Amino acid sequence: MSGVRTLTLGPDDAEQRLDRWLRKRYPQLTQGRIEKMCRKGELRLDGGRVKPAARLEAGQTLRLPPLPETAPPPPAEVSASDAEMIRAAVLWHDQHIIALNKPPGLPSQGGSGVGGRHIDGLAGALCYGYKDKPSLVHRLDRDTSGVMLLARTPRVARRLSEAFRGRDTRKIYWALTAGVPQPRMGTIRYGLVKAPGRGAQGEGEKMRCVAPDAVADTPGAKRATTDFAVLETLGQRAAWVALVPVTGRTHQLRAHMAELGHPIVGDGKYGGSGQEKAEGGWGAQLGGEISRKLHLHARHLQLTHPVTGAALSITAPLPGHMARSWATFGWSPDDVPDDPFEAPR
Repeated sequence: MSGVRTLTLGPDDAEQRLDRWLRKRYPQLTQGRIEKMCRKGELRLDGGRVKPAARLEAGQTLRLPPLPETAPPPPAEVSASDAEMIRAAVLWHDQHIIALNKPPGLPSQGGSGVGGRHIDGLAGALCYGYKDKPSLVHRLDRDTSGVMLLARTPRVARRLSEAFRGRDTRKIYWALTAGVPQPRMGTIRYGLVKAPGRGAQGEGEKMRCVAPDAVADTPGAKRATTDFAVLETLGQRAAWVALVPVTGRTHQLRAHMAELGHPIVGDGKYGGSGQEKAEGGWGAQLGGEISRKLHLHARHLQLTHPVTGAALSITAPLPGHMARSWATFGWSPDDVPDDPFEAPR
């Protein structure tokens, strides 16, 4: 084991995520080990606690605890069946970017409580002639499906990360909600703060909504904004809703819809496991033939290509369980516009 060290970060270290910077510089560190060091306060940035996703800046000081000197066993080779699965999920790619339709139930990345099978671990099957595997530039929750981008070079990864961080991309999600939101189009501005405890279903802390005028006075709370539009309804029992996360907070869409009283179907974490709530209102299940899986899908992504400058528009087909629900209700993806928030021409 090495001793405690303090490093001063340079210009080449700036704008990188702490966890990715550490894994590149110290390949013996796993994502789980990095998250544990952050959680225990062993890693310190400018003397304070830091999160794995923190962005580094030139001139900052990073305190490193004693690190193991030997690398962990090499990752298991991607099986033939997993390689076939992840390649079949590719929606589009060029020499710079790969766009996937992430399957529901597959984590984006390893970490505490996550096994070895995840998008980051399977990316080695997507090299397409490059030496290094593509890297994640954003993540989706384990049970959320849909459009997800990987960068094929570090330069493209930095540019895409800047685009997501600067809100220069447009993401439209589709969800099936319990009940019908009123009004049928609007903006949700509840802030979000981590609730104590670890939450259910191994997804880390649950987020709690905070009234917009109370965000500034709530320690740890961050402002969050979601646009929503109802596209179709099943009476007053369910709705097909388009969602745009103007900000990108943890569990933002799920927590916001539940706060409106219309949880996303299948979201046991925020909507409960029943069809109704004991205190009144809708639960997160519809019953009958409708799957109990989460009905949240990253349907459409618009962005400017970070190298060519071309406009990219990527659409992901619904996963099987959502396609079956849509068919049950007689809804067709072809019946709605890609962006229902655009003003009619």
